[in-house]
Amino acid sequence: MYRVGIIGCGKPLRTDGATGFGMSHAHAEGYKASPDCKIVALADIVLDNAKAFQERHGGDHLYTDYHEMLAKEKLDIVSIATWPHLHAPMVIDCAQAGVKAIHCEKPMAPTFGEAKRMLAACEQNGVQLTFNHQRRFNQPFRKAKELLKSGAIGDLQRIEASCDNMMDWGTHWFDMAFFLNDETPVEWVMGQIEGRGSKKIFGLLCDGQGISQFQFKNGVMGLLVTGANVQPRLGFRLYGSEGVIEIGHSEDTPLRLIGQGQGWTKIETSEGIHGLDKVALGVLDLVDALKTNREPELAGRRAFRATELIFSTYESSRRRGRIDLPLTIEDSPFLAMVEAGDLQA
Repeated sequence: MYRVGIIGCGKPLRTDGATGFGMSHAHAEGYKASPDCKIVALADIVLDNAKAFQERHGGDHLYTDYHEMLAKEKLDIVSIATWPHLHAPMVIDCAQAGVKAIHCEKPMAPTFGEAKRMLAACEQNGVQLTFNHQRRFNQPFRKAKELLKSGAIGDLQRIEASCDNMMDWGTHWFDMAFFLNDETPVEWVMGQIEGRGSKKIFGLLCDGQGISQFQFKNGVMGLLVTGANVQPRLGFRLYGSEGVIEIGHSEDTPLRLIGQGQGWTKIETSEGIHGLDKVALGVLDLVDALKTNREPELAGRRAFRATELIFSTYESSRRRGRIDLPLTIEDSPFLAMVEAGDLQA
């Protein structure tokens, strides 16, 4: 039985005083569904949040200081559902405390250097690290990948996507680009970002508008366009040598396909591209990976590749040129440019 601790209880989505999605509650559903886990400890700087969480999901002991929880509870798994600027210190502290697995919310961290240190701390301490890119479990994306593998549109040539911003939402879409292209590494990135329209999401200033072009090592091209008014509001288009797959066209048609000489064909799915219920599947997968000593679907190294694309796009905008990977910077070029007055947020 794995002993589970949760840092950052928060409030459930759409309840009085809720400032986010209450992701820790979604994490808890996964642990409760696992016969191998027991939630034994909760940490939140607001004790009332921890008490309310305990009433709903269980948890034997409550803490307002997660350091004390780590020192006393001998935890096997820790979920971190706090704002991005807290992710790096919390992940590193958990890794050094001897836990076996850490499941953290996205995005990884405000700077690329912090993201690198998180990954390194877990590798050095033999800790399984995962991040909540739960859309890897959504049926439209999985069916799209099956269609790609079956040759439904021939050879994959280009992946295009759009969303609100690169840091908070874009981390999902960069991650899904890797998922759809069989985790193929990216060779280079060229992009541009804009400060106007920037907003803070969970305390982290996110870019207002941007464009990121990148090339995978297998020659497939990628393109992510961001901004509050990006149209059409598609999730993805996958262009192949013999057709196109579209993911997220509408809620009624989350997946469709067009081939040579044919019009659009709707591919039936039982769900859309969003939904917090997939968070529990990510938790169940990481628990099984820990038991069987395999790489989890939401592995930290995969999240790191998506994070590298975010900061590479920022760095391309700062340098006004193409960035060849691996990326070697430590800061956030976007935040640095805003601070220097080069971008008006």
